[in-house]
Amino acid sequence: MRGTTRRGFVAGLAGAGVAGAASAAAAAQETETDDGGGTADGGAAGGGGGGQPDFDGWFEGVGNYTGEVVDLRDDSDPEVQVGTEANGGAFGFGPPAVHVENGATLTWTWTGEGCPHNVVEDEEVFDSGEPGCEGVGPFEYTFEEDGIYPYVCEPHVQLGMKGAVVVGTDYPTVDTGGGGGGGPGIPQVPDAARTLGVATGVAMAATLGLTYLFVKYGGDYGEFEEA
Repeated sequence: MRGTTRRGFVAGLAGAGVAGAASAAAAAQETETDDGGGTADGGAAGGGGGGQPDFDGWFEGVGNYTGEVVDLRDDSDPEVQVGTEANGGAFGFGPPAVHVENGATLTWTWTGEGCPHNVVEDEEVFDSGEPGCEGVGPFEYTFEEDGIYPYVCEPHVQLGMKGAVVVGTDYPTVDTGGGGGGGPGIPQVPDAARTLGVATGVAMAATLGLTYLFVKYGGDYGEFEEA
């Protein structure tokens, strides 16, 4: 209809832009709701119960530690060998890192190689006594608290004869959240905010562009009335 005013035409375009931006905002909000702000199972970075145990450099220089923690939680008689081949001789615990249930009794059994050996927890939570050979073993200890228990063979600790027992579910874990160290991180813009910003910018640019084109080149609109 040729009686449309220029101001009404421009207002219509602006309204379309606002509607587009509102739709984008609704879509962004829906995406944010779908994605959620937390984990449904309540898991937390740095907590225990399934993450990689944080040994805090304990196994540096230990030749037979490959990063694996052997799961013995379903084993009714969990056992570690004392004097397995490692670190240039029979100077290893096998396996060096194990995971047991709280309440489990772990047994250390001497192989008879590379003696004398003993088993001493880093804070003396458990101690098999004076180093020896088969005669000093087996040694048993029942764990009653969750955590990580690092231990050594005193005569061969300098060679890398170390081990660790992970107990239960409440133990330090390696932080895989990407936080990192060494200063503050770069602030991250939420996905929903980025989506809304882009959609709003596109809507505004389209509105202004169409307004300019139609006003300048749109032809005869007839008599424009003052609104």
